[in-house]
Amino acid sequence: MAAKILANLVVMGGGILARAFVQAYRQALANASKTSIAQETVQNAVHRARKAITEQEARQILGVSEETVWEEILKKYDVLFEQNAKNGSFYIQSKVHRAKECLETVYRSKAGASPS
Repeated sequence: MAAKILANLVVMGGGILARAFVQAYRQALANASKTSIAQETVQNAVHRARKAITEQEARQILGVSEETVWEEILKKYDVLFEQNAKNGSFYIQSKVHRAKECLETVYRSKAGASPS
């Protein structure tokens, strides 16, 4: 009999704690959205996801310098992409593509327009 009562108390206590936790979490989310912390966190996560490769890494992958013109970068990209499409690895091919995307955004921001 005592074990049954003790088990009921444990189950009820766990339920009460779970509801309290969920309510506190909802309140924390509401407070965060009011202070724009949640929006900033989402923006940072998106920024980190897009900015997975740095400009320096992109230049190393494609083998170009800061003075290289955009047309030369495209030529190097095409050569490396095609080499890895035929007999290379998908991983390297995707790295080459991400490097081109990164440098494309850099060149767009410098030129104020499309580099193509």
